[in-house]
Amino acid sequence: MRLPAFLSRPRTARQIVGQMGEDEALAYLQQQGLTLVERNFLCKGGEIDLVMQDGEALVFVEVRKRADKHHGGAAASITRSKQQRLIIAAHIFLQRYKMPPACRFDVIAIDAAEMSWLKNAIDA
Repeated sequence: MRLPAFLSRPRTARQIVGQMGEDEALAYLQQQGLTLVERNFLCKGGEIDLVMQDGEALVFVEVRKRADKHHGGAAASITRSKQQRLIIAAHIFLQRYKMPPACRFDVIAIDAAEMSWLKNAIDA
């Protein structure tokens, strides 16, 4: 649940850019036939930007947006530590299911105006 604008803190420029990247990624994935299940799932273990349904599979999506490809680009910014937090958050998310569906971890990497969809980018 998000707080009303008057109760929340001002968003930083980085948060605004991140939100725009998530908006772009969501629109792209919906054009590819995926359906939004939940956005910005937050738990003690971490956060999942987008949870999408792709046929029978549940897809946990990490979105990274960078102004350019310096320092390895958007995809390279997903550290092992970040991957572990995503996996923990996914385990917590899946606790709501009696029989968890098949799932995978995808990455949407946005470098400047170039978007890449990396399916099964993280092994759990």
